[in-house]
Amino acid sequence: MYQNLLYETKDGIAYITINRPKSLNALSNEVLDELHAAFTAVDNDPEVKSVILTGEGKAFVAGADIAEMVKLSTLEGRAMMIKGQNVMNQIEMLKKPVIAAVNGFALGGGCELAMACDIRIASENAKFGQPEVNLGIIPGFGGTQRLPKLVGKGMGKYMIMTAEMIDAHEAYRIGLVEKVVPAEELMGTAEKTARIIMSKAPIAIQAAKLSINNGISLDVKTGVAFEGEALVAPFSSEDRIEGMTAFLEKRPAKFKNK
Repeated sequence: MYQNLLYETKDGIAYITINRPKSLNALSNEVLDELHAAFTAVDNDPEVKSVILTGEGKAFVAGADIAEMVKLSTLEGRAMMIKGQNVMNQIEMLKKPVIAAVNGFALGGGCELAMACDIRIASENAKFGQPEVNLGIIPGFGGTQRLPKLVGKGMGKYMIMTAEMIDAHEAYRIGLVEKVVPAEELMGTAEKTARIIMSKAPIAIQAAKLSINNGISLDVKTGVAFEGEALVAPFSSEDRIEGMTAFLEKRPAKFKNK
């Protein structure tokens, strides 16, 4: 089904691996189409509770496919940017948690792809950067918007305007990634994180993600009001009763709304 991805599900986790190691997993139009299809499959599969996204070989994604982009007209380039933005938005707004297991280079579109995920776990040999100004363009898959929100406006401008590539530990220091682990521990750590999240009430995880994603661009008063509305669904669920009862009875909760 997929020419550029590996897709499998196991124990409630969907594993999506970009599999173009010879091109360092560069994001072509075809790869973007396949990512859209894979995340649509995740969204429609009730057995899948979380996603781990990674890359094959020494790169997570080293950027967009420049060999393809250099041939595009302005209108074709704009269309590719819109397609990329739509895929990143799809990942960010997916109801299920998405963990980026960043195994190597995450540059340009690769950094943007990682930022669209909920949580970023990096191996010690991962590298991050937005080098688009070196190519005469700017980040086009959401980088100018998501990077400053994660690392602050000043650092976001610095990384985009200098095109400086940073290592995993610097990415952790500035808040671009949540954890840095040895390469051999990367997938195990991502899986452990996914299982921790999956052990919580799914309706609460979904509401929390929705509230954070939508509220981050709002003023605090409006965001808090949105949070209050997002709380209604989990508060009216059986999982809320079970979670609170389990807490009072000092036992693990057994959530039903899977």
